[in-house]
Amino acid sequence: MAVPALTPGIYEHYKGKKYFVLGLSRNTETNEVCVVYRPLYETDWPQLVHRNAEMFFEQVTVDGKTMPRFRLLG
Repeated sequence: MAVPALTPGIYEHYKGKKYFVLGLSRNTETNEVCVVYRPLYETDWPQLVHRNAEMFFEQVTVDGKTMPRFRLLG
């Protein structure tokens, strides 16, 4: 997968929670590219998390409507 350009900032997950996206990282062992972000809500888990870029940028279908898994808020 070619990784699209990533703009750091506030993104909304399709389920409604918001996250601050910091940027991309690369696993030095596997070369997998991930998006690094932190939740903008209270959690009991680590403040920085990551998701593989392929999944971050993919489209999901909910109730017959296709949308991005995460969308950049203006």
